[in-house]
Amino acid sequence: MPRRDPSPRTRRTAPEQPPASAARRQTPVPDPDRVQKIRSLLTQLYPETTTALHYGSPFQLAVATILSAQCTDARVNQVTPTLFARYPDAETMAQAELEEIEHLIHSTGFFRAKAKNIQACARQILEHHAGMLPDTLDALVQLPGIGRKTANVILGDAFGIPGIPVDTHVGRLSRRLALTIHSDPVKVEQDLMRWVPQNEWTTFSHRLIFHGRQVCHARKPRCSACVLEAYCPKVGVTPLPHAVTSVPARAPSPQSSQPVRRAQPRSHPRKSPDA
Repeated sequence: MPRRDPSPRTRRTAPEQPPASAARRQTPVPDPDRVQKIRSLLTQLYPETTTALHYGSPFQLAVATILSAQCTDARVNQVTPTLFARYPDAETMAQAELEEIEHLIHSTGFFRAKAKNIQACARQILEHHAGMLPDTLDALVQLPGIGRKTANVILGDAFGIPGIPVDTHVGRLSRRLALTIHSDPVKVEQDLMRWVPQNEWTTFSHRLIFHGRQVCHARKPRCSACVLEAYCPKVGVTPLPHAVTSVPARAPSPQSSQPVRRAQPRSHPRKSPDA
């Protein structure tokens, strides 16, 4: 008879999959009056909204937006005047020396990758779009260096086509304001498109960006100075240490409140026992 293995092998099972409903979570519908108040207050606070990047054509805006990755808009605006003076359009940028582009944009960081994307983008515009930057989302996202966020910036600011670019500020504020429960930029964009009128898509996203930079910071939001405080659920905001009152402070005892008296040195000499 064959010997039976004293320690039978355990059957391997596939890891448990999360329920399908968890993967299809939907953001609860926010109160329309609250959303309207948020939009109104942001409009009053930031009446004039446009991208902070300087540009003279849709192609230049595309280049500036590529340069703004991991870089401040102020730094990009310092670099682009010289860059655009030498290479103002897709044709001149496509024919430029790659090392020269790298030199001109060096201070923006990741200059080698950015230079390759900018030149590849310019060449693809020449080959497939007759030298003109396309004005559709599907065509823009096919260009090197241009993702969905960059494409929405170009559509809204260069072509006047409403779009919601979701950067770190837009995503963070949308979650804090309970306008979305998602971290994926595409899902955040879809939620905001449901709550915000289409003609405000571009301006609303710019206002969230401005507010995120000036007031609603990532680590230490200035809630006490925020015009939206009464309408913000503050999702994910950690309360300040002095605001934690879960353990009430104990009142000082009467003895502890009185100053401690120390023995004073004698002012006269002590008499000796023989005196």
